[in-house]
Amino acid sequence: MYLFENHVLQQPGWASAGIVLREVLGSSTVQGYYEPLTLLSLMLDVALGGRSDDLTVFHVTSLALHLLNTTLIIVLLYMLFGQPWVAALVGLIFGVHPLTVEPVAWVWERKTVLASFFALWCMIVYVRYTRQPGRALYGAMLGLFVLALMAKPTVTPLPVLLLLLDFWPLRRLSRRAVLEKVPFFVIAGISAIITVISTSRAGAVISPIEHPLLQIPLKFCYLMTFYFCKIVWPVNLTSVYVLPEPMALSHPLVLGGVVGTCSLFVLAVASLRWTRALLTGCLFFVLAILPTVGVIEYSWVSASDKYVYLPAVGLLIALASLLAWLWSSPSHQSPATARRLGTLAAVLILYGLESSATHRCLARWRDSEERIRYMLTLAPSAAVLHNHLANVLSERGKLDEAVIRYTEALKLDPGYADAHNNLGLALTGQGKLDEAIRHYTEAIRINPTFPEAQNNLAIALAIQGKHDEAIRHYTEAIRINPTFPETHNNLALSLAIQGKLDEAVRHYTMALQLIPAFAEAQNNLANALADQGKLEEAARSYRKAIQIKPSLSEAHKGLGMVLERQGKTDQAILEYREALRLNPQESGLRDQLDHALGQQR
Repeated sequence: MYLFENHVLQQPGWASAGIVLREVLGSSTVQGYYEPLTLLSLMLDVALGGRSDDLTVFHVTSLALHLLNTTLIIVLLYMLFGQPWVAALVGLIFGVHPLTVEPVAWVWERKTVLASFFALWCMIVYVRYTRQPGRALYGAMLGLFVLALMAKPTVTPLPVLLLLLDFWPLRRLSRRAVLEKVPFFVIAGISAIITVISTSRAGAVISPIEHPLLQIPLKFCYLMTFYFCKIVWPVNLTSVYVLPEPMALSHPLVLGGVVGTCSLFVLAVASLRWTRALLTGCLFFVLAILPTVGVIEYSWVSASDKYVYLPAVGLLIALASLLAWLWSSPSHQSPATARRLGTLAAVLILYGLESSATHRCLARWRDSEERIRYMLTLAPSAAVLHNHLANVLSERGKLDEAVIRYTEALKLDPGYADAHNNLGLALTGQGKLDEAIRHYTEAIRINPTFPEAQNNLAIALAIQGKHDEAIRHYTEAIRINPTFPETHNNLALSLAIQGKLDEAVRHYTMALQLIPAFAEAQNNLANALADQGKLEEAARSYRKAIQIKPSLSEAHKGLGMVLERQGKTDQAILEYREALRLNPQESGLRDQLDHALGQQR
């Protein structure tokens, strides 16, 4: 939906890049926050040949970014502790950990690895700045922070993370260190405002006051314990985790989360007697992951492996501190060589276990249907998974199975507008228009600003010949989202049927302004121009449609009819023959060719 059905990303170029950068407070193609660098990155992959049936380019880019992030973590740890072997060992633990699979294997999660790339660079430059202060380095830090926010705004807590590094291991926390971060906090505040506005315009923000009083702290404690357990024992990994119900102390998992989080906090504070490493590492993790734990909800995802990607750096810093101490601290009871060999052996065993788990995890990402069916075994009550599986089945032509899955999703969540809309599409494909219209109408009742449902409802009404009602819903869809090219094209079709050709031409033209490579709209525009008697303009439009999509038989047929009306019978016959070759079953095409051949004698 965000990538391959996004007409802006599918048309790489300066114009598309400008749209992505300009749409700050609300995107016309992405329902969510401002993330222009991520969109530009994916657009570049499309320009390099990335397609829905060949994801190689996308995966190569994401994997390259993950390799670079692993390298940057190693560099950061080396700069903090001065132990190259320790930095390499700890960095590689991150590199092969199973929790890093999701943001790399999931194409749309480019934002996680890209934002982390710029955030890690910012931390590295900051460590250098603390040792060699200068305006160039300070400006570079600010620039890298802005780039990270433009990839994914969940890196907003970065200024606080830099203060934590000041506390330890840099040990330079002071009034001056706090004042240094003021511009960072200003940028973070601006980004937060943009994020809330852009996300709320997509109808996806739930404020804390909409929850029961204790739900947020209970959910926070549960998630902290949940994530720490997944980091230590990464099994049954999925992209959709279902929260315990009810979210109350009466639930054993919630109670365990509260006990676990409080125990870890007490342990971290008590460890200050010996080291600041544990408290700093835990605080780094908690503050970095805070934007995703649902204090302000901007996504239906409650917990996800990808949320751990950057926050894990805090735990890696604490682990590197421990290994650095083991690697270099003097001991009369165990020789340094034996201690280092023991540490190395333990880390190598950990690599083996992680690599094996990562390999098994990757196997679940090879196919969409297999992936979702696996996730359903772990979260059978997740309505969104039934909806996603139905989408895959529908794309593969298995409409009966898709209808069953959509129905199951609606049993679990009757207010699921997307599932109502998708079920309507499947029923339309089965020819059950009355049932489809009922579900489209329900989707619109649940979410009045749902342009896709308005468009699909209008299509069903148009099929039934109710063009006045269809035009009303097409117009509403365009009011909600003026940059919806398919709706402009569909509206124009209904207007053309009613003989309102001038209005139809205007909307076909608007659709083509949004997607110049929209072959079907170009062909429909040519039909309308031909009906207006503008044969030369119609012929040009038909040729443009054929240039965009040579296999569009309707354009060859239409061009043939225009050429025949212009008296160019020889050329018309060539177009009819090509149309017949592309679509031998097209009604009336053989008669049209015979008529032209008769004229030619």
